[in-house]
Amino acid sequence: MTWQTGNIRKIHLVRLSNGEDLLRGLEEFAREAGIEHASILCGVGSIRTYHTHVVRTTKLPPGNDYVRAGGAYDILNVTGGILGGRVHAHIDYSDLHVAHGGHLEEGTEVLTFAFITIAELDGIDLTDLDRFPV
Repeated sequence: MTWQTGNIRKIHLVRLSNGEDLLRGLEEFAREAGIEHASILCGVGSIRTYHTHVVRTTKLPPGNDYVRAGGAYDILNVTGGILGGRVHAHIDYSDLHVAHGGHLEEGTEVLTFAFITIAELDGIDLTDLDRFPV
């Protein structure tokens, strides 16, 4: 286990519109705002396509299975972080019958809107937080 202590520098609200790619939009925001380290706190809205990946096995390294489909889905949440300027985000989404989720990939397209709340951090370096193995 490792841990760091820092402060929230600023809260940002990013709104994406119909047809925008969710991951690309978050990457563009991080680049334009010059954000190096942040926590993606939450996100809601809807999507018309999704592209995610999930871990495949319990053996290390686990490998990934990629899933892509279209339809009408509510965004239940978007979480993750901006790690050294790099977006690492996960998404949960649902239709009338089932909820899914996974690591956000390019190709997840906004239907109505998506708004994501991001806490820019100060005094915390998240650059290698998601690296495996450490």
